[in-house]
Amino acid sequence: MSLSEQQLEQLAINTIRFLAVDGVQKANSGHPGMPMGCAPIGYTLYAKYMKHNPSNPNWLNRDRFILSAGHGSMLLYSLLHLCGYDLPLDQLKQFRQWGSITPGHPEYGLTPGVETTTGPLGQGFANAVGMAIAQAHLASLFNKDDIKILDHYIYGICSDGEMMEGISHEAASVAGHLKLGKIIFFYDDNKITIDGPTSLAFSEDVGKRFEAYDWHVQHVENVNDLSSLEAALKNAQEESGRPSLIITRTHIGFGSPNKQDTASSHGSPLGAEEVKLTKKNLGWPEEPSFLIPDEVAKLFKTVSDNGKQSEKEWNGLLSSYEKKYPDDAKYFKKVMSGDFGDEWKSKLPVFPDDGKKIATRSSSGKVLNTIAPYLTTMIGGSADLHPSTDTFLKEFGSFSGDNYKARTIHYGIREHAMGSILNGMALYGGVIPFGATFLIFSDYMRPTIRLASISKIRPIYVFTHDSIGVGEDGPTHQPVEQPASLRAIPKVVVIRPADGNESAYAWKAAIEHKGSPVALLLTRQGLPVLDQNKFASAEGLVRGAYILSDCEGAPEIILMASGSEVSITIKAADKLKAEGVKVRVVSFPSWELFEQQSKEYKESVLPSAVKARVSVEAGIKMGWEKYIGDSGESISVEKFGSSAPVEIVMEKYGFTAEHVYETARNVLAANRK
Repeated sequence: MSLSEQQLEQLAINTIRFLAVDGVQKANSGHPGMPMGCAPIGYTLYAKYMKHNPSNPNWLNRDRFILSAGHGSMLLYSLLHLCGYDLPLDQLKQFRQWGSITPGHPEYGLTPGVETTTGPLGQGFANAVGMAIAQAHLASLFNKDDIKILDHYIYGICSDGEMMEGISHEAASVAGHLKLGKIIFFYDDNKITIDGPTSLAFSEDVGKRFEAYDWHVQHVENVNDLSSLEAALKNAQEESGRPSLIITRTHIGFGSPNKQDTASSHGSPLGAEEVKLTKKNLGWPEEPSFLIPDEVAKLFKTVSDNGKQSEKEWNGLLSSYEKKYPDDAKYFKKVMSGDFGDEWKSKLPVFPDDGKKIATRSSSGKVLNTIAPYLTTMIGGSADLHPSTDTFLKEFGSFSGDNYKARTIHYGIREHAMGSILNGMALYGGVIPFGATFLIFSDYMRPTIRLASISKIRPIYVFTHDSIGVGEDGPTHQPVEQPASLRAIPKVVVIRPADGNESAYAWKAAIEHKGSPVALLLTRQGLPVLDQNKFASAEGLVRGAYILSDCEGAPEIILMASGSEVSITIKAADKLKAEGVKVRVVSFPSWELFEQQSKEYKESVLPSAVKARVSVEAGIKMGWEKYIGDSGESISVEKFGSSAPVEIVMEKYGFTAEHVYETARNVLAANRK
């Protein structure tokens, strides 16, 4: 007996539900409730509305789907398997197990079809805003009136918890302001969190809030009413000038006789007996587990076939584009593959030693504006600090809902969202995204920086006002532990240049780096430019640490410093040399880049035989122990800063040439005993 269309769709939805239920039950760990409630949304998107090709998850013009409520990962894994992505059923059976590609929360780069790493609530939602910004910018550059090569939607599901997280407020405000009409999110309004009903902590009208953000808001009162879901989707697609939120009434743990609409179905397996009861309640066979009826497999085979056809049609469109707009097509392919050319490298400015001091934030700004014309898809800005961070791309205007070609983004005072938006842009590809704020406010961005590193993507952070050298603003604005805190995040590359020329090479290193975020730490206060004829070339920065000045023969002591402390360390070294001490000065802008070098190079810079070592950095000592060893000393900051002119603060905290000199003398004396 053949099934009606309605019966087949219900069978497919229940297949999704029970793949999720069985996966969580087998793992004895996970979140079954969300997949059970949202299965109709997932089915409608993946089987009927989304433009995607399971045979090529990286097709450039695919619709993106973001499971921002990443705890419901079995919903996504079930859909990906059914649609024909390279995710075998055995992997669903290995959910949350060692070595599987079905981890507890979706991870970008691990599982085919997963667009971003989600789990920390609100991050995926904000990533979508970044993806939409990247799409809007690239579409404005490459789409033509007659051929639109980037024309797709960014779909997602977000949860009650995400509506509470501050990042969703920040990101939603940005998206509405920028008129990002390609975003369509379903809000899984199941009214349950881990503690119990959302009413314990949450009573606002989400719809009105999003309307105030200038979103297009719709309500679907019954998630199982597929015709209502489809009608809402069609309306959202037609609303091109505003992002869309479809508030969908769902039931967590749908179908479970004892756990539907309860917190107990959120983050724990249903239990063997409740699984049996749920299957019986929804007319599903108790055995076998991980059942995929033939009719459902056949249905999803058409999804895969349709995806191949959609990409084939797009490839034909791209061929027409190549014939009509060959230069644009060539450049489009280059940037989307991550190739931004080499011309910009020859344009890096050289800063002369003319006796004038220049803050590294200022020299960075000059570098940025010098190379920007040659990196035409570099786009970014600051969290309301363009004058202070010097990150305005002066020739390219302000990015807005009326001007997506512009390249300076005004993120507003929304550091957390800015970090996640940068991640979304980096994940989308084709652009070089950067974002700027004061180093002290990197703490607001920490969750997003960590996720960028987990995801192996490379946003660039411009963190200025990098030490107690901020001066009069005082301890609330003077970072002390932040450099070490950023270095503590695995794979994040932290670069703290010493002058203008090191700033130029810092940007070179940041743009060329792949596979993890890069943070540039820059000064507010002016610094002398190191004479490139007297000292080693600033190009040494790309190796993380290099010998800036040296002595004849083996050194007796090594002085190492980063950023603003390099120039005072040189003065201290000069005083030691005048007394006949053999001293080496090492500029040490990046531990991470240094650790990437060969053992031979690292030994040549920091020979193990030299035990007398001093590190100089206006931050906490933590981490320098590796480089100074047991016999060395760190000049550091182990308390919060103070409000006073920069010269006085630096003197009181020991960052003077005289104090470096005295410390070096004491270390030498101790090592000679």
